Amino acid sequence: MAVVVTMPQLGETVTEGTILRWMKQPGDMVAADEVLLEISTDKVDTEIPSPAAGVLSEILVPEGETVEVGTDLAVIGSEGEEPATAPAPEAVEAPISMAPEAPVESAPAGVAEAPAPEPAPALPAAELGSQSGPGPGKRQVLSPVVRKLASASGVDLALVPGTGQGGRITRSDVEAYIAAGVPAPASAPTAPPGEVTAPSAPVAAGIPAAAEAPAAPAAPAAAETPIAPAASAPPSAPSQSQAAGLQAPAGEGVAPPEGLALMAGDRVVELSRLRQRIADNMIKAKQSAAHVWASVEVDYENLERVRRRHKEQWKASEGYSLTYLPFIARAVSDALAAFPVVNSSIYPGDGKAVFHSAINLGIAIDLNQEGLVVGTVRGADGLRVAGLARAIRAVADKARSDQLMPDDVSGSTFSITNPGPFGSFMTAPIINVPNTGILSTDTVTKRPVVVTDEHGNDSISIRHIGYLGLTWNHQAFDGSAAVLFLQRIKHNIETWDWEQELA
Repeated sequence: MAVVVTMPQLGETVTEGTILRWMKQPGDMVAADEVLLEISTDKVDTEIPSPAAGVLSEILVPEGETVEVGTDLAVIGSEGEEPATAPAPEAVEAPISMAPEAPVESAPAGVAEAPAPEPAPALPAAELGSQSGPGPGKRQVLSPVVRKLASASGVDLALVPGTGQGGRITRSDVEAYIAAGVPAPASAPTAPPGEVTAPSAPVAAGIPAAAEAPAAPAAPAAAETPIAPAASAPPSAPSQSQAAGLQAPAGEGVAPPEGLALMAGDRVVELSRLRQRIADNMIKAKQSAAHVWASVEVDYENLERVRRRHKEQWKASEGYSLTYLPFIARAVSDALAAFPVVNSSIYPGDGKAVFHSAINLGIAIDLNQEGLVVGTVRGADGLRVAGLARAIRAVADKARSDQLMPDDVSGSTFSITNPGPFGSFMTAPIINVPNTGILSTDTVTKRPVVVTDEHGNDSISIRHIGYLGLTWNHQAFDGSAAVLFLQRIKHNIETWDWEQELA
């Protein structure tokens, strides 16, 4: 009996997914729970197992296609069953040179010639040089896995022959290219001062500017050490396009947005699929929740003494630093239990709110400045500092190595974002809806403050001071609950026996 494989629901807010790679082809035997394909969503890239054993009879959705949750992807038939005839590959027509009716003026220096309306622009020479490639006018779809592998290995993807559907470059193609020992292309010479890539006059909309392949960005500094306030940027500072999560296929000209005239030196790139999804989700969140922000000043001195005593032993045994984040997460978990209205989701359209019994912390994870994802630490109220530190580290490692599973990015009841290691002072984050709140943990610095002892005597002391910022949905609760929630976190951080927490 045939079994239909469908696009699964990979998270409560995920509505569609993109086929990255089919691991089997029609006619191949497949075992139950064997990896059948890789898919990508705005939340996670993951492998999908086969729901049954048998023969892959038919692939209904090719690599690179994006379809809605529930869409039929493939058919698995019984062993011995003849596979369905595979659909003929899409014909790729070579551009035909046509004699122009009138002389064509040459394009200005630094500007690609404007393509004829039909067909769409031909592929760059670097891509035409490979045995296969995307059809005319189609932009190569590259998965985050492929981009990250190529970036880490210094591989120019324009030189990698694609063997996927329609010439798409897969992870195996990049791995084979690396294994073949093909040297990375030499970096282009630096342009003399004053030379620009865009014309001195504005470029008319619709004419793609010549695209230089950007130099590979330097690896970002470790998040453990805050970036110093810069009079001048550090040598390893990421490029603007890297920080924005922008991606452009090497050597491919990208037309500017309709109606936009470029200025000298401008470069147009495509938003990565992840960045586009983040942009869409942020706007939806701002439009669907009544964002309000409050903050409190926190004295971390009590916590810092304990962290300082344990950090070297922790680093030696665990292999990574003991930061403030797991301590704060522990204090937040207690506060959420005391204020269940903050640990809730609200659905104003239905006139309902859900008060969650579980406390699942969503931790915002920076993906090397190419985007971010919110990983979930489940049952946070049942973990102490050490357990929270390990759980946060585990989900962050999975996110940065493209190994997140659906359960890793769904089900959060409250979120924490941690820009402090990058040097932020106060941050007002956007709520991860349908959560009703998100906490920002900002930089902790040493400052002189007034300290009152048990006898009421004041003195000046150098203490570790920082700020916590809470963005909450005013549809769900009011300012009194928000500030009391913050005060509970502050009290926990300043007064708890953190030594006992690490015992």
